[in-house]
Amino acid sequence: MSDARDALARAHRDEWARVVASLAKRFASLDVAEDAAADAFAAAAERWPSDGVPPNPGAWLTTTATRKAVDRIRREQKRDGKHEEALIMQTAPEPVGAIDDDRLRLVFTCCHPALAIEARVALTLRMVGGLAVSEIARAFLVQDTAMGARITRAKAKIAAARIPYRVPLAADLPGRVSGVLAVLYLIFNEGYLASGPGTPPVREELSGEAIRLARLLRELLPDDGEAAGLLALMLLTDARRAARVSSTGELLRLDEQDRSLWDADLIAEGHALVRERLASGAAPGRYQLLAAVNAVHTDGDATDWTQVVALYDRLARIDGSPVVRLNRAIAVGECDGPQVGLALVDALAPDLAGYHAFHAARADLLRRLDRTADAREAYDAAIALAGNTAEVAFLTRRRDAV
Repeated sequence: MSDARDALARAHRDEWARVVASLAKRFASLDVAEDAAADAFAAAAERWPSDGVPPNPGAWLTTTATRKAVDRIRREQKRDGKHEEALIMQTAPEPVGAIDDDRLRLVFTCCHPALAIEARVALTLRMVGGLAVSEIARAFLVQDTAMGARITRAKAKIAAARIPYRVPLAADLPGRVSGVLAVLYLIFNEGYLASGPGTPPVREELSGEAIRLARLLRELLPDDGEAAGLLALMLLTDARRAARVSSTGELLRLDEQDRSLWDADLIAEGHALVRERLASGAAPGRYQLLAAVNAVHTDGDATDWTQVVALYDRLARIDGSPVVRLNRAIAVGECDGPQVGLALVDALAPDLAGYHAFHAARADLLRRLDRTADAREAYDAAIALAGNTAEVAFLTRRRDAV
């Protein structure tokens, strides 16, 4: 039943997030919302195959989840007046406050500053994005069990500290925006290049929703440079989506893509946002620099790798994460040759040995150095760790061509 429920949740991911958002507002509890939503999806997985999918699946799931939530509260409440919390649904709804969008409000609410930033992001991806624990774990480069424990601890802290579930006020937004940006970026990435082996290589519903929310965030915080940077980054990345997977279902490298398939309107909008941030004179943050990298990739017929290295040099000073250093090493390999790039990549082995992109980068550099046996071994390691079907097909072709 758990497998059927999870499959149903993936198929109706938007409904999952709406059900959780609706119940969390009514019952003021993330645990109640998620548990009741899970119960509703389990009931759907049991009944829909025989009864048929209802005309309005979202309304059916919300109604069923609400009844499940009321039943749970009635069973668990021990004090007098045990039905009081269940009847909260009959009261007037909370004002929307500073944010007039259910999904974005829920993201801000989950990103409470009392939680560590990684816990905020993981919890919100689970509660709002509806991502599976395994998908979130891959985004953080940790084991599934470790990520499950992190999410459980975050929910326990909310309960123990009595952190209120409420719509954040305008004054709350700046303290939560960094977590919101991280959540939207990871949701976008999961849609743009899905990490699960059982999913399509591209999940447009996820990347599209992330862009929609990023646009709303940009309108909500027009002076926030990172909000503008994240939107630009998403637009410039998504502009290449139509050219990234071949007709045979294989991922294509940047230099293999048909640039005539790129979305010129999205590129123009993304470039305008990047130029706007440069003209502001403010020091750029992480997302603004990543957007600038993608602006270089989408400017003209070929990438100016010298500019890319310079941008990654700046990024590494504010975000020295292993993944950023890996991307910088790849760019250096394009500028200064594969031997220099390989030395930088190999230095990251202690941090990235379980990351497929690390092995894929090594394989490409080794191939360029004519180290055939080492390249094939690195491709094999990347294939074993990659989950995306299009990426596996690409890596397999590259390995077989060595």
